[in-house]
Amino acid sequence: FKAGVPVLAEEKVDYVRELAANIVRSPHGQAVSYPVVESIQVDGVCDTVIAPAPNLSEALAGEAQALALRIAKELDVTGHLAVELFETTDGRILVNELAMRPHNSGHWTQDGAITSQFANHVRAVLDLPLGDPRPRARWTVMANVLGGDYPDMYAAYLHCMAHDPQLKIHMYGKDVKQGRKVGHVNTYGDDLDDVLERARHAAGYLRGTIQD
Repeated sequence: FKAGVPVLAEEKVDYVRELAANIVRSPHGQAVSYPVVESIQVDGVCDTVIAPAPNLSEALAGEAQALALRIAKELDVTGHLAVELFETTDGRILVNELAMRPHNSGHWTQDGAITSQFANHVRAVLDLPLGDPRPRARWTVMANVLGGDYPDMYAAYLHCMAHDPQLKIHMYGKDVKQGRKVGHVNTYGDDLDDVLERARHAAGYLRGTIQD
């Protein structure tokens, strides 16, 4: 969307990064909005999500949240909606994709928000009062775990638990295949550089691209 008008698929978009606005809406119209996040892609796959998006102005963050809430209302969404966005070089936001379900860009909420996207999705489906979407820490980082060198990741899992006792590891129980999302890790804290390094180290070690 650009000023409320859909952007044609063939239009070239000059953007600086990808963002996502996650909201939850119940049948009776209550809605909550999570902080807007930055989504970092590697080889076309979501690698890292930073919550909240660093250096995003309050005005643009508010615009993204308001847009997501308006889309949810107009589409009569029940449950979780992720609105993936481009932040353009000239300071606008454009809608890239919609996902009407708990979404990878909201996995950080599992440990980083007072009420996760999963819990609020269930509350919305049951038309219960929605929970608090505010973050628990200044920064939360989610890093996807992709299948790699370890067909059995258990030893790497134990190493990561011991290396970083505050780390939150969520594995999906899927068969491990090269490049397949098989889990994610969440870290949180007050220092973004530290939180990022911890998340990426754990995801890399679980994949086999980091050896220590």
